[in-house]
Amino acid sequence: MVDTTPLTRAVEHFADKLRAAPQSRLQRGAAAEALGLARELARWAQAVEEPGAESREMPDAGMFAVADQITVAGNDLAVVLTNDAEVGDAVRLVEEAQKRAGV
Repeated sequence: MVDTTPLTRAVEHFADKLRAAPQSRLQRGAAAEALGLARELARWAQAVEEPGAESREMPDAGMFAVADQITVAGNDLAVVLTNDAEVGDAVRLVEEAQKRAGV
């Protein structure tokens, strides 16, 4: 079994930063960046779980919900990853999105 702890830690760290961010920072793009990440992680998990199926898009639940959305999507992905390289790729996605979000 693959250790997905680095991914869950990265996701939780980003989510905590989003929850602590001021509304103005969320409005200036942090929320949009987080939603983009949540959608990307969700698509990845869906592709692993249902190869060939039409991808569903995570809805925009508002800027105050994006921390929860990346947490859910990240944890869903962590369940289906099969090797350390995939975990590393997912962690990099999260860390890059957090940098772009500025939180």
